[in-house]
Amino acid sequence: MKRVLWFLTCTGLIAAACGCGEADRSGGAAKGRLFGVSFQTMNNPFFVELNAGIQQVVEAHGDRLVTLDAQWNSLKQKNDVSDLVLQGAAGVFLNPVNWEGVKGTLLQAKRKDIPCIIVDSPAKDMDLVLCTVASDNVEAGRLAARALLAVRPHPKVVVLHRSVNKACIDRVAGFMEEVAKHPGVTILDTQEAQGTTEGARPVMRDLLGRFPDLDAVFAINDPNALGVISALESAGKLTQAIIVTVDGSPEGIAAIQTGKLYSTSAQFPRDIGRIAAEKMYDHLAGKAVEKNVKVRVELITKQHAASFLKKEPGHGAGNR
Repeated sequence: MKRVLWFLTCTGLIAAACGCGEADRSGGAAKGRLFGVSFQTMNNPFFVELNAGIQQVVEAHGDRLVTLDAQWNSLKQKNDVSDLVLQGAAGVFLNPVNWEGVKGTLLQAKRKDIPCIIVDSPAKDMDLVLCTVASDNVEAGRLAARALLAVRPHPKVVVLHRSVNKACIDRVAGFMEEVAKHPGVTILDTQEAQGTTEGARPVMRDLLGRFPDLDAVFAINDPNALGVISALESAGKLTQAIIVTVDGSPEGIAAIQTGKLYSTSAQFPRDIGRIAAEKMYDHLAGKAVEKNVKVRVELITKQHAASFLKKEPGHGAGNR
C-alpha cells in the first residue's frame, strides 16, 4: 500500500510539473476546482498520510488536488506555490520548509485572494494565513520529556533540532520546559539534524565522539530517531542511550516494539489533513474559521504500541 501511495503522489507531482495538474485528458479541461498542497518533503509517511486526509475531502467535493514536494528546499516551495497561484487555485495548503521565509509566498497568495491554510508546521506571519491546523507540538515535547524522566531521572541528554521549522521549535520548547523542572537533567548539546534519517546519522556520530557518556537523546521526529539508532548501533552503544521522539510513524512504532526506540509522541496526520480541508471548505462557504486548530498527540511506548495500533490502524505500516 505504501508503494501505491507513493506512486500516486509521484504521478501527481509529474502532472503538476507539466503544468496540467490532474486534468481530465478525455475532455480537455479538468473538472472541479483546483486546490494545491506543498509539503516540506514527501519522503516521510507522515506527509503521505496527511496528504491523504486532504485529498479525501477535496475529492468528496468533486474537486482536485495537486500535491507538491518541496524536497526541503524553500526556493522550490516558493516557485511551486507561485505556479499554483498563477493557475488560479481555489485554495492552498502549505507545510512550510522555513517558517519565516514563507512570507513572500503567503503575500502573493493574499494579493490574489487565495486562502492559505498551514498544516503541521506553523508560519510566523499568522495574519497572512486563513488558519493553522497542527499537532499540539509543545505537548508532544512535554510527553517525550516525561517518558524519558520516568525511566531515567538524571539523564545526560543531547537534542537533535531543526530550528527553521516551527513544529520542531515547539517540540524542543515543550521538552525543555518539562526537563527544566528537574535539576538532575544535564543537556549536553543541541544540534541541527535536518529532520531526516540521513541528517541525524552523522550528527549523532559526532555527538558520541564528543560526549561518550551521553545516555539520552531527544530527536525531533521519527526519521531523526532512526538515524540516531543507526549511529548508536554502528558504535555498539544502542543499549547505552534512551531515545524519545515525536511522530508515531509505522517505522517509529516498529522500532519501539523491537526495543530500539523508547517512545514517540504520536501525531494524527490524516486527521490534520481532513480538518484542514474541512476548514477550507467552511471558509469558501462563507463560514467563520478559527485561527489556530490543535490536534491531539498521544504518547506511545512499548507497553502501549500494540493497543495503539489496534485502536488506530491507520498508523500501521500496511496502511501507509
